[in-house]
Formats: sequence, structure tokens, C-alpha cells
Amino acid sequence: MADLFHKQAKNYVETRPSYPEELFEFIASKTPNHDLVWDVGTGSGQAAKSLAKLYKNVVGTDTSQEQLDYAPKLPNVRYQCTPPNIPLSELESSVAPPGTVDLVTVAQALHWFDLPTFYQQVKLVLKKPHGVIAAWCYTVPEARDNIPVVNDKFDAVFRQFYADSQPYWDTARKLVDGKYKGIDFPFEPVGDGANHTGPFEFTTVRVMDLEGFLTYIRSWSAYQTAKDKGVELLSEDAVESFKRAWGEDGVDQKVVKAPVYLRIGKVGNSE
Repeated sequence: MADLFHKQAKNYVETRPSYPEELFEFIASKTPNHDLVWDVGTGSGQAAKSLAKLYKNVVGTDTSQEQLDYAPKLPNVRYQCTPPNIPLSELESSVAPPGTVDLVTVAQALHWFDLPTFYQQVKLVLKKPHGVIAAWCYTVPEARDNIPVVNDKFDAVFRQFYADSQPYWDTARKLVDGKYKGIDFPFEPVGDGANHTGPFEFTTVRVMDLEGFLTYIRSWSAYQTAKDKGVELLSEDAVESFKRAWGEDGVDQKVVKAPVYLRIGKVGNSE
């Protein structure tokens, strides 16, 4: 999985969405203490920089040093390049001692993980019983409440393009398209009478021009997989179709919205 993102680290940091502050405020409201966060699959630090405003210390780990090289350098954030499955014997030196982490976060990455192994690590490092794990994904931009992503013509072109890209997505992508409803998440609901662990919905917003949107597509793992197989998803015809549709209203900069789906739970007293 990491190889899919090594080759496009610059595209990733330039065009992947930042997450709404409401998301982090909601998560932070569920942790009794705000001392230490483990941000797993931190990539280029999109989540870590927001978490650093709300927690005293953040440890951001990722399997891609190329991604970490683009992460913002902040005084209370420590980045660590790790293997995909950190041995339990190395967890303390790489992340934190057992029972000392207030919050584990995973942004747009949980579907790639070996979940039984990862959840064993989570249950080891989180404070019991109120330590929290929060994992979220965002889907591709989509029309909401009859409001198009860009305009009706562009949306139609993009829907067809996304459908044509399906053979190049890993099967794990289905968990994202399913809004993380089907992902294994063996944790307890948190806070104020909650009786489920989500998904809770938020919205991420980014102002983009067409080239920015095309660069976002180039950051997809499916784009890299197709390219490795000799297929250029953004062919001249595809780019031309996007150009015609994007420029229909004469406005270069567009506000592009995408839904974010959060699963959140506490560790409880599980072993």
C-alpha cells in the first residue's frame, strides 16, 4: 500500500483536503485528557497539524518517509517512519508506553490496515477505560441536496470518470465508498448517551482550479496503479472533457466539497 503513495507524495500534500476544525473539536470533546495523540498513517501531517492545536503532544507515524518529508514541522509533533505492522516489542520506543495515549487517530487510512494487529496495538497504548480511537474517511466529491460539486455537466463527466477508474482501485476502497459503515470497529460508544460509534458526518471544503482538481486525481492510489500498468486515466480526451465542463460558467476557482465520515469509540476495559 505504501508504494502507492511514495510516488505521489507532492501531489498528495498539495491537493488532498484539510479536515474541518469541527471534526477535531468533536473528537477532542470525547477525550477526558488532552496530553498525547498517536496519529497513525499521518502522511504529510494533514490531521497532525490540527491535533497539535488541541493536544499537548502528537506522535505521527507513517510507512512513507517521502510523505513525512512534507509534513509541517511543529514543536509538539514528533514524526516517525515505521514498518506497516509495528512489533509490540517496539511500540513503546516508536510511539508511547502502554496505557499513556489519550487518543489514536487514523485519517483516510484505516481501510489499508491489518485491523486485528492494529487494534491490538491500539488497546495496548490507550488509557483505559476512556482512551479514544477516531478513524475517518472522505469519499470523492459528490452532489449534495441537489447542489452539484462544480456544475451539472462537470459532475456527469466526473461520475463517469470515477466509474471508469474502478478496475484500478484496491478492494479496500469499497470500505471508503461504504462510508466506513462496514469496517470492523470493536470499540464502545463515547459520550452523552451515544449508542453507536458512527459514522458521524462532516464536510471538508477546498477552493480549487481545474489543474488542482486534476492533481488531486493524480494523487489517487488508483491513478498510480493504472499508470504502473501502462494506463493513463487522465488521457487527452479525459482532460479535454474536464476542461470544457469546468469552464462552462467562466469561473476558474471552484469551491469543492466532500463528505467526511467518522467512526469514534473508547477502548473500555478490554484486554
